[in-house]
Amino acid sequence: MKCHCLSVSVDQLANIWLIFWLKLTKGNATKDALTSVFSFAGRGNTLKKQLIACALFLCVPQILHAADTIAATPEASTPSQTVASDWALQITPYLWATGVKGKVSPFGVGPTVNIDRSFSEGRDGLNIAGFVNLWGRYDRFVVSADMMYTDTSDENTYWFPGTSLLPPFEANGKLNTKQFMATVQGGYRVVDTPAFTLDALAGIRLWHISNEITASGLGRSVSYDESFGWVDPVVGARVFFNLTDRLSVQAQGDIGGFDVNSDLTWSFLSTANYTFTEHLSLSAGYKIVDTDYEKDGHVYDTRLSGPVVGLTYRF
Repeated sequence: MKCHCLSVSVDQLANIWLIFWLKLTKGNATKDALTSVFSFAGRGNTLKKQLIACALFLCVPQILHAADTIAATPEASTPSQTVASDWALQITPYLWATGVKGKVSPFGVGPTVNIDRSFSEGRDGLNIAGFVNLWGRYDRFVVSADMMYTDTSDENTYWFPGTSLLPPFEANGKLNTKQFMATVQGGYRVVDTPAFTLDALAGIRLWHISNEITASGLGRSVSYDESFGWVDPVVGARVFFNLTDRLSVQAQGDIGGFDVNSDLTWSFLSTANYTFTEHLSLSAGYKIVDTDYEKDGHVYDTRLSGPVVGLTYRF
C-alpha cells in the first residue's frame, strides 16, 4: 500500500495557520504578536528559524488568550463581602401612648372589671408603656420579634362576690398591673423588589400578667398579688413600601390564638419612616393589640391601642 502525503513547506504551513487564527481571534493584540513572529521567520531561510517561528506561532496565541481571559474576568467577591450583603439587622425601640378598652378579672376569684380608658384619660395611672421590635433577614429568610411592657396603676371601688369564708363586699383599692408580651416569628420573603417587599410570618405570642391589689374594706386593709400567663400561635405578614430615597411606609399584622389558649388574638402596626442616615431613621404610626382570653377564672379581654414613635438603628 502506498502512502500519499501532501508536501507543504514550513512557510506555507505557517501562513495557513496564521490566516485561520486571525479569522478565529479577530484581536488586534494577537495580530500584532503574530506579525512580529512571522517577521522574525522571514529574516532567513534556515529551517531552524522557521521551526522556531512555528513554535512561537502555536504558543503565543494561547498565552495571549489566557491573559485576555484573566483580564476580562470580573473581580470575585470575597466570602465576607457576599455574606455581608445577604444579612440585614435592625432594632427599633418605641414609646407607646396606649389606651385600653375591655374587661379583665385580675384574680381568679375576683370580680370582672370593665375598662374604657384613653391615653389622655389614664396617663396619670400609666407608669410606663413601650415595646421594642427586632427585625432581621438572611437572604430571603426573615425573623421578627416584638417585646412589649406596660405598667399601670388604678384606684377604684371594687366589688368582691365573696367566698365561703367572706360575704360579698365593696372595697376601695389600688390595683397595679404589669403586662409583658413577646411575639417571635420567622418567615420567608415572598416578594423582594427595590420598591416593595412582602414577608410571610408565623410564630408564637407569650403573655405574662402580674396583678397586685391593696384593698380597704370591712375595717381592714389587705394586699394580694397573683400572676398568670399563656402562649398562643400566630401567623402574619409584613409589607414595606419605599416612596422616595428617604421616605417609606410599613405595616405588620398577625392573628392567632385559635382557641389554643386565647379565643382570639391579633395585632397591627403601621408606621411612616424617615431615613436620616444609612443607620438611623425615625418612625411614627399607630399600634393595636387585641386579646380575648378567659380560662381558670382569669379574664383578659382587652384592646390596647394608641400612637407610637420610634427610632430605628440598622447594623
